[in-house]
Amino acid sequence: MMRWPAVLLFAATLIASAEAQPTPPYRYFRVGSSAAVAVHPRAGYALMGGGTDQDSAFQWLCDHADGGDFLVLRATGTDAYNLYIQGLCHLNSVATLIIPDRAAAGDPFVTVTITHAAAIFIAGGDQANYIRNWAGSPVEAALRRAVKHGVPMGGTSAGLAVLGQYIYSAQNDQPNGPDLTADVALKDPFASQVVIAPDLLGIPILRGVITDSHFDTRRREGRLLVFMARILASGQTGRIRGIGIDEKTAVLVEADGHAQVVGKGDAHFYEASSKPQQCEPGKPLTFKSVSERSVRAGDTFDLVHWTGNAVPSYVLIENGSMGAFSD
Repeated sequence: MMRWPAVLLFAATLIASAEAQPTPPYRYFRVGSSAAVAVHPRAGYALMGGGTDQDSAFQWLCDHADGGDFLVLRATGTDAYNLYIQGLCHLNSVATLIIPDRAAAGDPFVTVTITHAAAIFIAGGDQANYIRNWAGSPVEAALRRAVKHGVPMGGTSAGLAVLGQYIYSAQNDQPNGPDLTADVALKDPFASQVVIAPDLLGIPILRGVITDSHFDTRRREGRLLVFMARILASGQTGRIRGIGIDEKTAVLVEADGHAQVVGKGDAHFYEASSKPQQCEPGKPLTFKSVSERSVRAGDTFDLVHWTGNAVPSYVLIENGSMGAFSD
């Protein structure tokens, strides 16, 4: 009986010690081996249009990871991708790292985890969180280093939005409010929701490119063209390219720019090198001579030369109304 006070004191010490440990600002979930493994990943970029995930796109990323550690990045959500990816691929481990704020983005554990990944996938959600919390932080620096070291990367929906050099940031969207629609953007290219953020990752083959997802189901062609018009009108560049990807579809891009489209829908490749005829606050957009190539699943495209098997057509926007004609 005399031993009980000592046992209780020891238990109380353990509880106090546990309570004294601060809760980390991030959340981390890992399945598979906890040991490090030496692998040789190769660069490549999986651009996913949202909706149902495409097994073939993840298997392609896994193949580029060379059996190493696959890391899913998110700002919110769960670790649901872990078991899904583990079931598709032979990998050392799959982990999800949830980075909800700038405190988490500055945590050394987060930087180390990104640095040791053999493949990185940025999940969907709200890209405004990625811009607010990652831009200018150690997360951005770690992701840029990963790109330079040839780590393959992918993203879907909001994750796709941050892969290009130019990013539709969604920073002025209202919480739980409607997405920016093509009709709103075409009517006023300077509407408050039309916010273009600068490069986050520095992916070489996506320089000069802006992307958009859920392209077919949410009728987003018009708003992507507004983003392109705004970028050209700003004078930042003399040529802009856009990639719009349908749901259940992915564009798998090798480091040299050769890409294949997989999934159920199409990928749409736009290019313009002339400023819009009218792109002013409060006035509908007029934008002519934008070329467009639609590439079906199973076909290929060359992002360096911006060519493929698809016959180009041309999109016309006159006072906010869209039309098209063939070459």
